[in-house]
Amino acid sequence: MTNLEYDIQFLPGVGPKRAELLKTELNIHTIDDLLNFLPFRYIDRSKFYTVRELEPAMTSVQLKGYITGMTTEGEGHKKRLKAQFSDGTGSVTLVWFSNVQWVVNSLKPGVEYVVFGRITEFKAQYSISHPEIEEFAKFSEKNNGFVGVYPSTEKIKNAGISGKVFRTMVESAFKKLNTEKILETLPAYVLEEFALLNLHETLTTLHMPNDLSKISRAQFRIKFEELFWVQLAFAFRRKEHKAFAHGFVFHRANDKLLKQFYKQHLPFSLTGAQVRVMGEIRADVESGKHMNRLIQGDVGSGKTLIAVLAMLMAVDNGHQACLMAPTEILAQQHFQSLTTLLADLPIRIELLTGSTKKKQRTAIHEGLQNGAIHILVGTHALLEDVVQFRNLGLCVIDEQHRFGVAQRARLWKKNSNAPHILVMTATPIPRTLAMTLYGDLDVSVIDELPPGRKPIKTVLARDSQRLRVFGLMREQIALGRQVYVVYPLIKESERLDYKDLEDGYASITRAFPFPNYATTVVHGQMKAADKEFSMNEFVQGRAHIMVATTVIEVGVNVPNATVMIIESAERFGLSQLHQLRGRVGRGGELSYCVLMASNKLSNDAQTRLETMVQSNDGFEIAEVDMKLRGPGDIEGTQQSGLPVNFKLANLAKDGQIVQLARNVAFRIIEQDPNLEHTENAILAKGLKQRQAAHISWRNIS
Repeated sequence: MTNLEYDIQFLPGVGPKRAELLKTELNIHTIDDLLNFLPFRYIDRSKFYTVRELEPAMTSVQLKGYITGMTTEGEGHKKRLKAQFSDGTGSVTLVWFSNVQWVVNSLKPGVEYVVFGRITEFKAQYSISHPEIEEFAKFSEKNNGFVGVYPSTEKIKNAGISGKVFRTMVESAFKKLNTEKILETLPAYVLEEFALLNLHETLTTLHMPNDLSKISRAQFRIKFEELFWVQLAFAFRRKEHKAFAHGFVFHRANDKLLKQFYKQHLPFSLTGAQVRVMGEIRADVESGKHMNRLIQGDVGSGKTLIAVLAMLMAVDNGHQACLMAPTEILAQQHFQSLTTLLADLPIRIELLTGSTKKKQRTAIHEGLQNGAIHILVGTHALLEDVVQFRNLGLCVIDEQHRFGVAQRARLWKKNSNAPHILVMTATPIPRTLAMTLYGDLDVSVIDELPPGRKPIKTVLARDSQRLRVFGLMREQIALGRQVYVVYPLIKESERLDYKDLEDGYASITRAFPFPNYATTVVHGQMKAADKEFSMNEFVQGRAHIMVATTVIEVGVNVPNATVMIIESAERFGLSQLHQLRGRVGRGGELSYCVLMASNKLSNDAQTRLETMVQSNDGFEIAEVDMKLRGPGDIEGTQQSGLPVNFKLANLAKDGQIVQLARNVAFRIIEQDPNLEHTENAILAKGLKQRQAAHISWRNIS
């Protein structure tokens, strides 16, 4: 066993209790884990302030002075220690809520201390809770100016494991290593080409820095490596996919239904972007290779039409196709669109969802297996083992990020040969995030809206302007148009000060009384049949106003709707706001999106709403969204959807490093496809270890 594998509990100052916390809270088990647990920022500890210089706007400060008095208050777990700390220009109060007796015993009168921590102000008196405190004589001996700030948790802090304790543990870890070097993880030629620090020097610099410029070099090395391994896995997976995954060939000569649709049923000409994407799909399905393509397109750019054309290619060549959507509403919407578009063609289309009746479900299963059904639209129900096709040639997955990896993999088992995969998303994805989430997919972008589409006019409004908003609604309804009103909540909440649907519905029906105006309600807690009835009332134009929650975020297509009112708009993320806005502007008339917001907004909320007012470009909005929320939250919860949890790399800020890492990784796989060269042995070993820790990706789109 090497020293890097040494159990953390045996390091001086750790012990079994702290070790257990470090393992459960931070996944630190060994010295190697500890050395790879990196500071996320640095503080210049060479700078001292005097108490007289302190200002409320300051956060963390460093002071030098003496303890002039101590008092304890409370008993048991409520016991706390207050110490007066003075430097001759004034005093601050130091407060400890845990380990009180240990702190009392360790502080000495007449000794000069260095205190570091976050200041708070109350009634013109400054205080610092749980400060780092150290004798100045010892501090000045070893201080080199910069110290790292480590990620932490509430339990870690409560256990007294401060930044100072972390730094002490790291020093002990390096002493334990002695002369043992941390093994390199990148080839020598990569280090040399990009002047990267070796791994031992990188980790030493990051934990015990003595030069700010060297910290930057060390951080670059870690960021590059984190992103490089992701891209190398993508490059290797894509190489394997193209080598082993053979696809059905859709011959252009068989385009009978496709040509008929183009000639008789296509209501408008394709945009230049749609023509380009169709060319890319055609090249895929004619090549004999398996298609694995992502189509990105802004709201209303015509992705569904591309999916219809691709499915017709499959049917023309004797294959079946399926379209899988994440919700019943979206699946029903797709089903209605397809049946309308393909009504005059000899194609049988069916819908399969969780609420499909047993008798109808049995008929669908039979139709799939005997080939009578050409296109199946559905939800997760398509993934059930009992759903088997006669000859599935193409799977279209809409809003794919809402499906798990394992769920998508099950589509491959519907055939002896893998069907072509076409993934669609109406959520514009920033380029760096797309390279990291979908690095093994071929990406097509529809970056052009159909002709005749007018930009949606977006305005920010407050409660005081509500009568004007009602006026806009009446004006548009008088012109024969329809209106959406979306709420973040169904019922009033004691915890959240946001508008709710039930109260909003009552207000709207008072402002727009029956029979002049018909209002319908749609939300996620309704029974499927009730929801479908209410939705249909609006789709058919029998209801003028739809009051809803975000269940209408995607997939609802009512070209006659020209007004989208979003209540408590500050409650929604940019992506949601953009998706909701995309429910209007689908016809040829000028449409409006009204963002109703409170008077008090956070800086982030203000930025989000101003971005919506200023831009209709989904890709531009996605870039702002990623900068505000971070890459993990774009796909859901923090880091959800990302191949790894990055320690230092930030996709919102490190786009150039992502591109560099991708170029290097793909170049290496192109030159040495199986990583057999001696100089790449380190990469073959590293890739194997990383793949062993994750699900096999070979058969996953």
